[in-house]
Amino acid sequence: MERFVDVAPGVRVWAEEIDGPGEPLLLVMGANASGLAWPDELVARLAERHRVIRYDHRDTGRSTHAFDEAPYAIRDLAEDAVAVLDAFGVDRAHVVGMSLGGTLAQLLLVEHPDRLLTATVFCTASLLPDADLPGPDPALLRLWGEFTDERSREQELDWRVEHWRLLNGSGVEFDAAWFRALEERIMEHSGREDSPAAHAAAAQDGLERGADLAEVTVPTLVIEAPEDPINPPPHATHLAASIKGATLVRIEGLAHAIPQPLIAPLAEAILAHTT
Repeated sequence: MERFVDVAPGVRVWAEEIDGPGEPLLLVMGANASGLAWPDELVARLAERHRVIRYDHRDTGRSTHAFDEAPYAIRDLAEDAVAVLDAFGVDRAHVVGMSLGGTLAQLLLVEHPDRLLTATVFCTASLLPDADLPGPDPALLRLWGEFTDERSREQELDWRVEHWRLLNGSGVEFDAAWFRALEERIMEHSGREDSPAAHAAAAQDGLERGADLAEVTVPTLVIEAPEDPINPPPHATHLAASIKGATLVRIEGLAHAIPQPLIAPLAEAILAHTT
């Protein structure tokens, strides 16, 4: 079931529910990424045990694209997740966040712990800053400088596939055709061919919540992505240590993407935590 959720005056986000037999599970994707970036096969595996909800952040997919007229902060995106739960009548849910979605899941842990059954985060950084942790691969930083460049549809697809190639890392063979098909579905779903980039400009104030993370009681799983080119080790170890009682699980070969060969181990890790 699909629906639109009003999250702010004049701002709506697209959301989809995939019916399942168990407790609700909310998928929160990374920056500038549509909810369809969660592979359908992973969603189906999770829906064997859960009622799964995924959605497009503001300025992605079918949601409202209006950052220039109505700018917002990253923490507002966390409140959007709560609005999505409200729209589907969900009091509490398992929340799974990747990349920026992991940041939003941490904000939910400290701001709305009563709405979470569990949290799972991966490919993300802690809200407890540490200046000694490594930063993103310089090759990615160079590519990100091209986000808003004008490109034809085919050029845009080529650019996105190259982005996924860098995000995929070297731990698992890169399947360019698989990621190209994923991006073609996202383009068709969105009705747009440009690369969303609004989240890079969103205000980041209020994100240093390390002291609050230390008091979290919601069961939290941190999945380590050893090949992650954005938040490489020991980011996951630092994150797990900053969340009270968190569990750390490592998935070999995982980088900053969800390639087809890693869908099964990722689903197994999430379901082992939620059940």
